[in-house]
Amino acid sequence: MKKLSRFMKPYKLEAILGPLFKLFEATLELIVPLVIALIIDNGINGNGGAGDKPYVIRMALLLALFSFVGLAFSVIAQYFAAKASVGFVTNMRGALFRHLGTLSYTEIDTLGESTMISRLTTDADKVQTGLNLGLRLLLRSPFVVFGAMIMAFTVDVKSALIFTVTIPLLSVVVFGIMLATIPLYKSVQARLDKVLLKTRENLSGARVIRAFSKEDEEIAAFDGENTALVKVQKFVGAISALMNPVTFIIINFAIVVLIYTGTLEIDSGELTQGELIALYNYMSQILVELIKLANLIISITRSLASAARIRAVFETESSMQSGNLKNGVGGDVALEFSDVSLCYKGAGEESLSGISFRALKGETIGIIGGTGSGKTSLVNLIPRFYDATGGLVLLDGMDIKSYSLEAIREKIAVVPQKAALFSGTIRENLSWGKKDATDEEIFKALEVAQAKNVVLDKGGLDAEIEEGGANLSGGQKQRLTIARALVGSPEILILDDSASALDFATDKALRGAIREIKNTTVFIVSQRCSSVMTADKILVLDDGKLSAIGTHEKLLTASPLYREIYESQFGKEVWAK
Repeated sequence: MKKLSRFMKPYKLEAILGPLFKLFEATLELIVPLVIALIIDNGINGNGGAGDKPYVIRMALLLALFSFVGLAFSVIAQYFAAKASVGFVTNMRGALFRHLGTLSYTEIDTLGESTMISRLTTDADKVQTGLNLGLRLLLRSPFVVFGAMIMAFTVDVKSALIFTVTIPLLSVVVFGIMLATIPLYKSVQARLDKVLLKTRENLSGARVIRAFSKEDEEIAAFDGENTALVKVQKFVGAISALMNPVTFIIINFAIVVLIYTGTLEIDSGELTQGELIALYNYMSQILVELIKLANLIISITRSLASAARIRAVFETESSMQSGNLKNGVGGDVALEFSDVSLCYKGAGEESLSGISFRALKGETIGIIGGTGSGKTSLVNLIPRFYDATGGLVLLDGMDIKSYSLEAIREKIAVVPQKAALFSGTIRENLSWGKKDATDEEIFKALEVAQAKNVVLDKGGLDAEIEEGGANLSGGQKQRLTIARALVGSPEILILDDSASALDFATDKALRGAIREIKNTTVFIVSQRCSSVMTADKILVLDDGKLSAIGTHEKLLTASPLYREIYESQFGKEVWAK
């Protein structure tokens, strides 16, 4: 757990003081049975059986003092334990979130969204609970158990031998159950991930589910995952539930033996009544502490399983290493693909192969092809969302892998297929492209993106956007995401089918405005010929290969695939004319 222990460094003092004050409290608790024994032997049975009332009162006041001091120790210990556990998990969760941000799309695809969410929420909460309980009780309970045994020896060695048999037997039960449940709790968390995945899919795809009347099927699928989770939880719960009754049986049997042997010693004069009560109290303390320890171990077992899952994410390193280069060698070529291929992790075949082309600075490059032809895969290589598995991608004359990731993202802006906006104001969303953007720069980008009226109709740049842009239409969201990309004046702008929700008139106006932008190389991915036909170059993709490249007019005569796409949208008669 070294990867996680570093988050405790700022809270070393609290992690020491929390258990320490608990040990102070436990020490007072161990003294209490001796005081009670004195009250019985010297107070109640003192003066030849007549009793010593002042002595009893003094001892009672001492017990009250112990109670108040012990309470103070307990509150202080709780404060330090809570501060350390909350601080630890806060640091860990923040670091985990930052680490997830460093992973490439390959690792994110492998881990899955539901897994990452559960690590940040459910698993982190369980680690916090386990750590809090551990700081308060992990040392206290064993201290009281073994302390009670030692104190029993100071009272009566013969009776204390019962403790030496009872404690090891209880330890075998407690730790045996703990070792059996650790792997099972990992299975519980894995099942929980599947339930979370099914929930997230149903919430995000609620409209599709209702449109196809698949509610019953999805409910059945969820019930199946939920039932599987419950079965695993019941199984591990049944094993964990054995701990309390088994420890009760052992302890109560030991108490019976203790009382039996103690009464015999009292009859023989080897033991006093107060001493027997003290031994009984010590055995009761052991019972209480072992029950606490049993429940603590269950909580710690769960938190250790969650901690192991979090550690596994930290140990997942990005397959994409950042370079140090900030700028290229210059020249007229903004981007070049040289015999580039791409095979996704775990895929059986390449998604792209043998892709070679050049994009000059200021050019508009259209990318078109059928569904699954590799259009998005191609443009994902430009900002290094994925690394090419073969060939070279050259940015401004240099291998793109030699650039720092920050430099690449400053040069390249991407508008993805699915418009993603975040809760907050329009200004906050658009400033992602440039933190210190002025209102003038923002409105300039809005005009190009044909989104100025959208903002004005909503009440200006300080109008609120709901989570995911729920209070915007599909076309409005797309135009705002295009404006967000334009605010930063990128050298390369990628529009990945980002105008699919726009009407033809708005799409045409958008393309005309983008063409007026100087010194920006634009990649337009679309399935509409009208969106790419005015581009300086059009790349026609077919099954991951570059089928043809050229202008609209050239491709109509030279590329049967492009001509087929064009005719399917405009009709053969238009082409013939």
